Amino acid sequence: MICTFEATLSLSIERMTILVTGGAGFIGSHLVRHLIKRYPDYTLINLDALTYAADLSRLDDVNNAPNYQFVEGNINDSSLLDSLFSTHHIEAVIHLAAESHVDRSIEGPMPFAETNIVGTMNLLNACRTHWKKGANHRFYHISTDEVYGSLGKEGVFTEQSPYQPRSPYAASKASAEHMVRAYGETYDLPYVISNCSNNYGPDQHSEKLIPTLIHSLQQNKALPIYGDGLNVRDWLYVEDHVSAMDVIFHLGNLGETYLVGGRCERSNLDVAKALCRAYDRRLGQDLGTAEKLITFVTDRPGHDFRYAIDPSKLESTLGWSPKTNWDEGIEKTIAAYLDNK
Repeated sequence: MICTFEATLSLSIERMTILVTGGAGFIGSHLVRHLIKRYPDYTLINLDALTYAADLSRLDDVNNAPNYQFVEGNINDSSLLDSLFSTHHIEAVIHLAAESHVDRSIEGPMPFAETNIVGTMNLLNACRTHWKKGANHRFYHISTDEVYGSLGKEGVFTEQSPYQPRSPYAASKASAEHMVRAYGETYDLPYVISNCSNNYGPDQHSEKLIPTLIHSLQQNKALPIYGDGLNVRDWLYVEDHVSAMDVIFHLGNLGETYLVGGRCERSNLDVAKALCRAYDRRLGQDLGTAEKLITFVTDRPGHDFRYAIDPSKLESTLGWSPKTNWDEGIEKTIAAYLDNK
């Protein structure tokens, strides 16, 4: 029987203690708030190194929740991981901590290898050390569609797509996935993996495309668009990604991979124009006013042309589908940034 997503929302496996890594980041903070509020019988330990893209203020509304604890620390600190697993009897891990900006990986790739590959291995080793075989454990690894490389004008990524990473960031995430699977095969470590498309929504770090454009609009500055602006991404509203992570964590088959996409392909130029229209409406100015700020800049090295995800496996087997359409998501995002400027 296929379980609908609505049914999974009330599903609670049992009381458990979950270690969430990177829970002060953009996606992680949305997930932490969701789990704390929806599953009060779970205990969440949020481990985050609080590097540049993290922001604890994203979690102000749950800081005092009785089932939540924040720990500042790095996944490369093996002693800290051992202490957390021993002290809190960690039963499951949801792993989001990562260096995640392609441009930064091009400028300096080593931190991406250290965090995304070695850090993931440290977590896997902690699980291997502290978890008993046959117990109800789960290591949920969240990854990206960038591990599959670049598409042409046709085709989509599926769970069977070959790995063809084209940036140090993508290569580090692909390596981490291989390590997760290797630990599953070699040590019987129970795992599940998901690869998502481009997320957007409130509270995203300013280095990403949509926040960069919104901040430029607010300051009446040029809106920088790489190359000709025709590079395409599949956009996924962050709350839809959170709902997918919820269902994958609870119902995903161990040893499986699930692709999470919004079925929402837009070029970078389309994204900029959508934001401009929403901004014009929000400010009550003539449509087309903000678009005059769009400026094309030199393309970055190795800029993948197109990503597109086919989430059919997740939709058909676990009953998930995205709920937020593009226009609604952009309006929500613009409103969140302008209301909190």
